[in-house]
Amino acid sequence: MKKLLLLVLPIPLLCLSAVAQQARVHPESVDPSWLHRYVPDIPCRAVDLTTPTCHYKPIFGLGDSKAQIPVTLARYGEVTVDSNGECKTVSYPREEQIYVILNGSGVLHYGHETAPVRKDDFMYLPPTVAHTVADSSGQPLRLMVMGFKIPTDIKIDPPSKFPEIANIENVKEQVLTWHGPSVRYKLLLGPRTGTRNTMNAAYVVETLFWMDFAPGGTNFPHHHEYMEEMYLLMDGHGQEVAGGGMNGVEGLHPAKAGDAYFYRQNCTVGFYNSKDARADILAVQSRLPLPKSPY
Repeated sequence: MKKLLLLVLPIPLLCLSAVAQQARVHPESVDPSWLHRYVPDIPCRAVDLTTPTCHYKPIFGLGDSKAQIPVTLARYGEVTVDSNGECKTVSYPREEQIYVILNGSGVLHYGHETAPVRKDDFMYLPPTVAHTVADSSGQPLRLMVMGFKIPTDIKIDPPSKFPEIANIENVKEQVLTWHGPSVRYKLLLGPRTGTRNTMNAAYVVETLFWMDFAPGGTNFPHHHEYMEEMYLLMDGHGQEVAGGGMNGVEGLHPAKAGDAYFYRQNCTVGFYNSKDARADILAVQSRLPLPKSPY
Protein backbone atom coordinates (compact mmCIF):
# COMPACT_ATOMS: atom_id res chain seq x y z
CA MET A 1 0.00 0.00 0.00
CA LYS A 2 2.82 2.43 0.86
CA LYS A 3 4.49 1.72 -2.48
CA LEU A 4 1.23 2.52 -4.25
CA LEU A 5 0.94 5.87 -2.46
CA LEU A 6 4.48 6.74 -3.40
CA LEU A 7 3.64 6.11 -7.02
CA VAL A 8 0.41 8.13 -6.96
CA LEU A 9 1.41 11.20 -4.96
CA PRO A 10 4.06 12.62 -7.35
CA ILE A 11 1.49 12.91 -10.16
CA PRO A 12 -0.55 15.84 -8.71
CA LEU A 13 2.68 17.42 -7.49
CA LEU A 14 4.04 17.36 -11.01
CA CYS A 15 0.77 18.84 -12.30
CA LEU A 16 0.91 21.69 -9.79
CA SER A 17 4.54 22.35 -10.69
CA ALA A 18 3.64 22.52 -14.39
CA VAL A 19 0.78 24.95 -13.71
CA ALA A 20 3.04 27.19 -11.61
CA GLN A 21 5.70 27.17 -14.32
CA GLN A 22 3.09 28.01 -16.98
CA ALA A 23 1.85 30.93 -14.85
CA ARG A 24 5.41 32.29 -14.58
CA VAL A 25 6.07 31.99 -18.31
CA HIS A 26 2.65 33.30 -19.45
CA PRO A 27 1.28 35.37 -16.53
CA GLU A 28 -1.30 37.14 -18.72
CA SER A 29 -2.03 34.52 -21.35
CA VAL A 30 -5.74 34.57 -20.47
CA ASP A 31 -7.64 37.87 -20.50
CA PRO A 32 -9.86 38.50 -17.47
CA SER A 33 -13.60 38.14 -17.97
CA TRP A 34 -14.26 41.30 -15.94
CA LEU A 35 -12.45 44.45 -14.79
CA HIS A 36 -12.91 46.55 -11.66
CA ARG A 37 -11.96 50.17 -11.08
CA TYR A 38 -12.61 52.52 -8.14
CA VAL A 39 -13.24 55.87 -9.81
CA PRO A 40 -12.05 58.22 -7.01
CA ASP A 41 -8.61 56.59 -7.14
CA ILE A 42 -8.12 56.91 -10.92
CA PRO A 43 -5.67 59.66 -11.94
CA CYS A 44 -6.58 62.02 -14.77
CA ARG A 45 -4.93 61.50 -18.15
CA ALA A 46 -4.62 63.64 -21.26
CA VAL A 47 -6.78 62.33 -24.12
CA ASP A 48 -8.25 63.83 -27.29
CA LEU A 49 -10.90 65.93 -25.52
CA THR A 50 -8.87 67.26 -22.58
CA THR A 51 -7.70 70.85 -22.12
CA PRO A 52 -6.16 72.75 -19.19
CA THR A 53 -9.75 73.16 -17.91
CA CYS A 54 -11.16 69.75 -18.95
CA HIS A 55 -9.92 66.63 -17.16
CA TYR A 56 -10.51 62.95 -17.97
CA LYS A 57 -10.39 59.85 -15.75
CA PRO A 58 -10.11 56.72 -17.93
CA ILE A 59 -12.19 54.01 -16.27
CA PHE A 60 -12.29 51.51 -19.15
CA GLY A 61 -11.20 51.68 -22.78
CA LEU A 62 -9.14 54.64 -23.98
CA GLY A 63 -6.42 55.54 -21.46
CA ASP A 64 -6.90 52.46 -19.26
CA SER A 65 -4.16 49.83 -18.83
CA LYS A 66 -6.49 47.09 -20.14
CA ALA A 67 -7.89 49.08 -23.07
CA GLN A 68 -7.39 46.12 -25.42
CA ILE A 69 -9.95 43.91 -23.66
CA PRO A 70 -13.29 45.59 -24.56
CA VAL A 71 -14.50 44.78 -28.07
CA THR A 72 -17.27 47.32 -28.66
CA LEU A 73 -16.32 49.85 -25.97
CA ALA A 74 -14.02 52.64 -27.17
CA ARG A 75 -14.02 54.71 -23.98
CA TYR A 76 -15.77 54.92 -20.62
CA GLY A 77 -14.59 57.70 -18.34
CA GLU A 78 -15.42 60.60 -16.08
CA VAL A 79 -14.90 64.18 -17.25
CA THR A 80 -14.64 67.20 -14.96
CA VAL A 81 -14.84 70.66 -16.52
CA ASP A 82 -13.55 73.49 -14.36
CA SER A 83 -15.65 76.55 -13.61
CA ASN A 84 -16.14 78.37 -16.94
CA GLY A 85 -13.90 75.79 -18.64
CA GLU A 86 -14.41 73.86 -21.87
CA CYS A 87 -13.35 70.56 -23.46
CA LYS A 88 -11.90 70.20 -26.96
CA THR A 89 -14.30 69.73 -29.82
CA VAL A 90 -14.17 66.13 -31.08
CA SER A 91 -15.87 64.02 -33.73
CA TYR A 92 -15.54 60.38 -34.70
CA PRO A 93 -16.39 58.73 -38.04
CA ARG A 94 -17.53 55.41 -36.54
CA GLU A 95 -18.02 55.97 -32.82
CA GLU A 96 -21.29 56.83 -31.11
CA GLN A 97 -21.18 58.48 -27.69
CA ILE A 98 -23.39 59.01 -24.67
CA TYR A 99 -22.93 61.80 -22.15
CA VAL A 100 -24.56 61.62 -18.69
CA ILE A 101 -24.35 64.75 -16.52
CA LEU A 102 -23.52 63.79 -12.94
CA ASN A 103 -23.22 67.24 -11.35
CA GLY A 104 -23.37 70.89 -12.35
CA SER A 105 -24.70 72.51 -15.49
CA GLY A 106 -23.27 73.74 -18.74
CA VAL A 107 -23.66 73.95 -22.49
CA LEU A 108 -23.48 71.19 -25.08
CA HIS A 109 -22.07 72.24 -28.47
CA TYR A 110 -23.41 69.93 -31.17
CA GLY A 111 -22.48 70.76 -34.74
CA HIS A 112 -23.70 74.34 -35.19
CA GLU A 113 -26.24 74.03 -32.36
CA THR A 114 -25.97 74.65 -28.61
CA ALA A 115 -28.16 73.33 -25.80
CA PRO A 116 -28.15 73.78 -22.02
CA VAL A 117 -27.43 70.67 -19.96
CA ARG A 118 -27.89 70.01 -16.25
CA LYS A 119 -27.58 67.28 -13.61
CA ASP A 120 -29.14 63.94 -14.67
CA ASP A 121 -29.36 64.89 -18.35
CA PHE A 122 -28.32 62.16 -20.78
CA MET A 123 -27.73 62.67 -24.48
CA TYR A 124 -26.88 60.72 -27.61
CA LEU A 125 -24.04 61.96 -29.81
CA PRO A 126 -23.98 60.20 -33.20
CA PRO A 127 -20.85 59.56 -35.27
CA THR A 128 -19.49 62.36 -37.52
CA VAL A 129 -21.02 65.23 -35.49
CA ALA A 130 -18.51 67.58 -33.84
CA HIS A 131 -19.35 68.13 -30.17
CA THR A 132 -18.03 69.37 -26.86
CA VAL A 133 -19.22 70.62 -23.46
CA ALA A 134 -18.50 73.81 -21.56
CA ASP A 135 -19.21 74.81 -17.97
CA SER A 136 -21.52 77.78 -17.49
CA SER A 137 -22.46 77.57 -13.82
CA GLY A 138 -19.40 78.82 -12.00
CA GLN A 139 -19.17 75.35 -10.41
CA PRO A 140 -17.38 72.32 -11.88
CA LEU A 141 -19.34 70.27 -14.41
CA ARG A 142 -18.93 66.49 -14.01
CA LEU A 143 -20.14 63.91 -16.53
CA MET A 144 -19.71 60.37 -17.78
CA VAL A 145 -18.46 59.93 -21.35
CA MET A 146 -19.15 56.60 -23.06
CA GLY A 147 -18.06 55.75 -26.60
CA PHE A 148 -18.84 52.66 -28.68
CA LYS A 149 -17.29 51.40 -31.93
CA ILE A 150 -19.63 50.94 -34.88
CA PRO A 151 -18.62 48.00 -37.12
CA THR A 152 -17.81 48.85 -40.72
CA ASP A 153 -20.65 46.71 -42.07
CA ILE A 154 -23.28 48.88 -40.35
CA LYS A 155 -24.63 51.70 -42.51
CA ILE A 156 -24.54 55.08 -40.79
CA ASP A 157 -27.45 57.38 -41.55
CA PRO A 158 -27.20 61.19 -41.66
CA PRO A 159 -27.24 62.49 -38.07
CA SER A 160 -30.07 64.53 -36.61
CA LYS A 161 -29.63 68.28 -36.79
CA PHE A 162 -30.44 68.86 -33.13
CA PRO A 163 -29.05 66.94 -30.14
CA GLU A 164 -31.27 64.42 -28.36
CA ILE A 165 -31.35 65.20 -24.63
CA ALA A 166 -33.55 63.86 -21.82
CA ASN A 167 -33.40 63.82 -18.03
CA ILE A 168 -33.24 60.71 -15.84
CA GLU A 169 -35.66 62.20 -13.31
CA ASN A 170 -38.38 62.36 -15.97
CA VAL A 171 -38.11 58.69 -16.96
CA LYS A 172 -40.71 56.39 -15.40
CA GLU A 173 -39.49 53.48 -13.30
CA GLN A 174 -40.65 49.98 -14.16
CA VAL A 175 -40.20 46.42 -12.95
CA LEU A 176 -38.73 43.95 -15.42
CA THR A 177 -40.29 40.62 -14.53
CA TRP A 178 -37.24 38.48 -15.31
CA HIS A 179 -35.10 40.52 -12.88
CA GLY A 180 -37.53 40.35 -9.95
CA PRO A 181 -39.56 42.94 -8.04
CA SER A 182 -36.81 44.30 -5.76
CA VAL A 183 -35.19 46.51 -8.43
CA ARG A 184 -36.84 49.16 -10.57
CA TYR A 185 -35.47 50.16 -13.97
CA LYS A 186 -35.36 53.35 -15.97
CA LEU A 187 -34.71 52.47 -19.62
CA LEU A 188 -32.92 55.54 -20.91
CA LEU A 189 -31.41 54.92 -24.33
CA GLY A 190 -31.27 52.08 -26.82
CA PRO A 191 -31.24 50.97 -30.48
CA ARG A 192 -32.56 53.21 -33.22
CA THR A 193 -34.79 50.30 -34.31
CA GLY A 194 -36.27 49.88 -30.81
CA THR A 195 -39.28 51.38 -29.04
CA ARG A 196 -38.94 50.53 -25.34
CA ASN A 197 -36.39 53.16 -24.32
CA THR A 198 -36.92 56.85 -23.67
CA MET A 199 -34.46 57.59 -26.49
CA ASN A 200 -34.06 55.17 -29.41
CA ALA A 201 -31.06 56.30 -31.39
CA ALA A 202 -28.06 53.97 -31.11
CA TYR A 203 -26.29 51.61 -33.51
CA VAL A 204 -24.36 49.45 -31.01
CA VAL A 205 -25.68 50.41 -27.57
CA GLU A 206 -28.35 47.95 -26.48
CA THR A 207 -29.50 49.83 -23.37
CA LEU A 208 -28.39 52.64 -21.11
CA PHE A 209 -30.37 52.14 -17.92
CA TRP A 210 -30.71 53.14 -14.29
CA MET A 211 -31.35 50.54 -11.56
CA ASP A 212 -32.93 51.46 -8.21
CA PHE A 213 -32.41 48.62 -5.71
CA ALA A 214 -34.63 48.23 -2.65
CA PRO A 215 -32.87 47.31 0.62
CA GLY A 216 -31.82 43.69 0.28
CA GLY A 217 -32.76 43.73 -3.41
CA THR A 218 -31.08 41.97 -6.33
CA ASN A 219 -31.40 41.79 -10.10
CA PHE A 220 -30.63 38.05 -10.00
CA PRO A 221 -27.14 37.33 -11.40
CA HIS A 222 -27.22 36.48 -15.08
CA HIS A 223 -25.11 36.71 -18.23
CA HIS A 224 -25.44 38.02 -21.79
CA GLU A 225 -24.20 35.89 -24.66
CA TYR A 226 -23.50 38.71 -27.12
CA MET A 227 -23.11 41.80 -24.94
CA GLU A 228 -20.51 43.74 -23.00
CA GLU A 229 -21.77 45.60 -19.94
CA MET A 230 -20.62 48.28 -17.50
CA TYR A 231 -21.93 48.96 -13.99
CA LEU A 232 -21.21 52.15 -12.03
CA LEU A 233 -22.45 52.14 -8.43
CA MET A 234 -23.76 55.66 -7.87
CA ASP A 235 -24.74 55.32 -4.21
CA GLY A 236 -25.30 52.66 -1.58
CA HIS A 237 -23.26 49.51 -1.00
CA GLY A 238 -23.59 45.77 -1.33
CA GLN A 239 -22.00 42.89 -3.21
CA GLU A 240 -21.15 43.05 -6.88
CA VAL A 241 -21.35 39.80 -8.80
CA ALA A 242 -18.53 39.35 -11.31
CA GLY A 243 -17.74 36.00 -12.87
CA GLY A 244 -17.65 32.59 -11.24
CA GLY A 245 -16.71 32.21 -7.60
CA MET A 246 -15.49 29.33 -5.43
CA ASN A 247 -18.96 27.79 -5.61
CA GLY A 248 -18.70 27.71 -9.40
CA VAL A 249 -21.65 30.08 -9.80
CA GLU A 250 -20.94 33.59 -8.51
CA GLY A 251 -17.93 35.69 -7.60
CA LEU A 252 -18.99 38.16 -4.90
CA HIS A 253 -17.09 41.40 -4.30
CA PRO A 254 -17.83 44.13 -1.70
CA ALA A 255 -19.02 47.23 -3.57
CA LYS A 256 -19.45 50.87 -2.62
CA ALA A 257 -20.27 54.12 -4.42
CA GLY A 258 -17.61 54.80 -7.05
CA ASP A 259 -16.99 51.16 -7.93
CA ALA A 260 -17.13 50.46 -11.68
CA TYR A 261 -17.19 47.05 -13.36
CA PHE A 262 -16.69 46.01 -16.97
CA TYR A 263 -18.09 42.61 -17.99
CA ARG A 264 -17.10 40.69 -21.09
CA GLN A 265 -19.67 38.58 -22.93
CA ASN A 266 -21.01 35.58 -21.01
CA CYS A 267 -19.52 36.81 -17.72
CA THR A 268 -21.87 36.46 -14.75
CA VAL A 269 -23.13 39.92 -13.78
CA GLY A 270 -25.39 41.16 -10.98
CA PHE A 271 -25.71 42.98 -7.68
CA TYR A 272 -26.93 42.13 -4.16
CA ASN A 273 -27.86 45.27 -2.26
CA SER A 274 -27.27 45.67 1.46
CA LYS A 275 -30.28 45.39 3.74
CA ASP A 276 -29.95 48.82 5.33
CA ALA A 277 -30.48 51.28 2.43
CA ARG A 278 -31.37 51.68 -1.23
CA ALA A 279 -28.71 51.65 -3.96
CA ASP A 280 -28.51 53.03 -7.50
CA ILE A 281 -26.49 51.76 -10.46
CA LEU A 282 -25.97 53.39 -13.84
CA ALA A 283 -25.43 50.64 -16.41
CA VAL A 284 -24.92 50.30 -20.13
CA GLN A 285 -24.90 47.32 -22.50
CA SER A 286 -23.43 47.17 -26.00
CA ARG A 287 -23.97 44.48 -28.60
CA LEU A 288 -21.11 42.41 -29.98
CA PRO A 289 -21.21 41.53 -33.70
CA LEU A 290 -22.99 38.22 -34.23
CA PRO A 291 -20.71 35.40 -35.39
CA LYS A 292 -20.81 34.80 -39.10
CA SER A 293 -22.33 31.50 -40.23
CA PRO A 294 -19.72 29.00 -41.48
CA TYR A 295 -22.19 27.73 -44.10
